[in-house]
Amino acid sequence: MPKNPFITSPAHLTDMQILQLSTALPRSGYTTEELIESFPCALPEGVKQNIINLGVSKRYLVDQPDRDSRTETVMSEDGLVGLCTEACEKALQKAHMSIKDVGYFVAAYDVNPFLSPGLSQLLVPKLGLDPYVKHVNAQGIASIAFMKTLELAQDHLARHPKENVLLCISGVSSYWFQNQVRGLKDVMEISQISSIGNEAKRELELRKWVATMQHFLFGDGVAAAIVDGSNKGLTVRETVEVTNIGKKDYLAGYSRLSTINEPFRFGFHSHLDKEILKLGVAYTDLTLKKLFGKNAESIMKAAKKWAVHTGSEKILKALAEHHEIDGEKLEESHEVLKECGNLAGASLPFILERITSRSRFSDGDVVLMVGYGWGFSAAASLLQYRK
Repeated sequence: MPKNPFITSPAHLTDMQILQLSTALPRSGYTTEELIESFPCALPEGVKQNIINLGVSKRYLVDQPDRDSRTETVMSEDGLVGLCTEACEKALQKAHMSIKDVGYFVAAYDVNPFLSPGLSQLLVPKLGLDPYVKHVNAQGIASIAFMKTLELAQDHLARHPKENVLLCISGVSSYWFQNQVRGLKDVMEISQISSIGNEAKRELELRKWVATMQHFLFGDGVAAAIVDGSNKGLTVRETVEVTNIGKKDYLAGYSRLSTINEPFRFGFHSHLDKEILKLGVAYTDLTLKKLFGKNAESIMKAAKKWAVHTGSEKILKALAEHHEIDGEKLEESHEVLKECGNLAGASLPFILERITSRSRFSDGDVVLMVGYGWGFSAAASLLQYRK
């Protein structure tokens, strides 16, 4: 089996170089022990063990309103916009570029204190982009957001091959997950919840347990990338995405609004289903087989590195076992999960930034990037190094 199998891109695709990657984290970091200590209520030992099993030791969070406040507080976008600006400016600086060199701007995110306008509208003036620049928001794509931004960039470069594209991928989720546990009075162990006979009571307790897991799993962070139409360095060869094979698969993970019978009030409902692990393995398997066809096994084994979305420690281990990935090829994915938490769509560029900063690539080396999650969707990208 050749070390670097020869791979050709489909005729309709334009090879695209990831010219630069950068990341930004909030200044405030919290260990899991610190968050347990400051949680609104005492947690049973079984719940604490569930939290430890997530595989997150530390995460960084943007500043939030005072938890003890009894009045309605309008959330500030400053933390989100500041991190996005920092990541984008770092990428431009590392690439020795000016903001005037950017011809197309894509912002991907799940949460923004402004439901409208979108994040790209907020960042265009903040970054100093031309008010007439082509830009787009990609919202709610969650874990596969980086691949979607690469796809949008590739489409643009097919028409404008000499332009540079700036991508901003936000993994700032604390606006949801740190605020939904405010005032929580108690959390039950999962074994106790499953034995509750009353369906409404069982659903309420499960919702509280899920909210607690999300509180401890997700961290905040933003990544930025600059791509162009050259075919040297780390190039994006092809991406495959699959979504909602089953009609109700999207219910395995979601965040949605709910109504409250009070003026000017909306509720928030977020869910993580136990089926996510099984769906994640099945969906990523489909994307990789679609991506590589009969060469799947040889290419996957020959890959120098894997960047796998940081769902949780259990999910990373399940995917590694299913796809027979050596531990060394996944070390950056485990590190980002442990040190930063689940960064949603920003997790993959965070992992890739570590891979590219540490690894010495030879011509033809392959990096595989896999994301999966809410939607329910999965995507796989083939990245190959070219001298």
